[in-house]
Amino acid sequence: MVREKFKTKVSFCKTVMEWRQMDLKPPPYILSVKPYSPGKPIEELEREYGLSGTIKLASNENPLGASPRALDAIGQVLSRLNRYPDGSGYYLVRKLSEKFRVKPENIVLGSGSDDIIGMLTRALLYPGDEVIMTQPSFAMYDIMTRISNAKTVYVPLQSLAVDLDTIIGAITDKTRMIFLTNPHNPTGTVFSSARFGHFLEQVPENVVIVLDEAYVEFARDETCADSLDFLDDNRPLVALRTFSKIYGLAGLRVGYGFMPAEMVSLMNRVRQPFNVSSIAQAAAVAALDDDAFLNETRKVVHEGLDYLFAALARLGVTCFPTQANFFLLDVKKNADDVFESFLKEGVIVRSMSSYGYPTYLRINAGLPEENARFIEVLEKVLL
Repeated sequence: MVREKFKTKVSFCKTVMEWRQMDLKPPPYILSVKPYSPGKPIEELEREYGLSGTIKLASNENPLGASPRALDAIGQVLSRLNRYPDGSGYYLVRKLSEKFRVKPENIVLGSGSDDIIGMLTRALLYPGDEVIMTQPSFAMYDIMTRISNAKTVYVPLQSLAVDLDTIIGAITDKTRMIFLTNPHNPTGTVFSSARFGHFLEQVPENVVIVLDEAYVEFARDETCADSLDFLDDNRPLVALRTFSKIYGLAGLRVGYGFMPAEMVSLMNRVRQPFNVSSIAQAAAVAALDDDAFLNETRKVVHEGLDYLFAALARLGVTCFPTQANFFLLDVKKNADDVFESFLKEGVIVRSMSSYGYPTYLRINAGLPEENARFIEVLEKVLL
């Protein structure tokens, strides 16, 4: 018996060693991808640092949790989890169509909006195509572009804002797609409807424009561009939105895109079957009807931002205006070191060093008591 176990163990070890020596020969463009770093969950950090009662202000999540209506809807579908979800997302698509006055044939559902980003790059990019995006911006634009063996073309921000004129100047005959974020992540700046309309007039008709509006519901600037004003079946414009932020459903991974019907047909050729779960669909449908929760979230976030900006001004800390639920602040110290200091105090923030801002932090507005705790820890850390 012991000998057999020993043989099994040796065989297993040999197999592992052979696998490690395997020459998998991945394509160079796959090796060029830098894996997305989402940050550690609260539970893992508390285990690692021996903490409890940790607050997280790093991932731009909804501080109120999820819509009560969404939670009720989840309970109603739990008994049907043995069945595959509705692959067409029939009820969610029609609810989105009704709310935003967009035809069902112009709507695509995704497991988060980054799922739709992947569909777009797989369906539309040829090897060697150029894809324009700002630097910095959401990491998944670059990752999905590289996975498609296309070329990322970076355009720098100007005063933390997207410069649409510079993007126009970067377009070549190889440009196939442009990624824009409004409000921009990680800076919270926006461009106006007037500027975006002028931009659309200058972009060649064969270039796909992807406008990511993950935070648009938080914008207080009434001039902020809204994709719904520009959607047109004759223009390859894609609008991406999500239930992860203001709707508080980040854990369910459900997003949606508006685009020409011809593009929707292409997305359905590359979309994974059943990519949005039954729970996610039911919760999203219910959340769209919960205007009270949406308005309360917006109120809590805006009041939280106002409190934080006033407190930071009192402390003499430089921070930057925002139209999202998060903002940047300059701590005038190594951001990674400050991040670690916050962790030891049980407060999770986001260092912007990897985004090219070595002394900046990004934080999102939390509950009033979380915002107050952040300021308290900040005073301690910066002294």
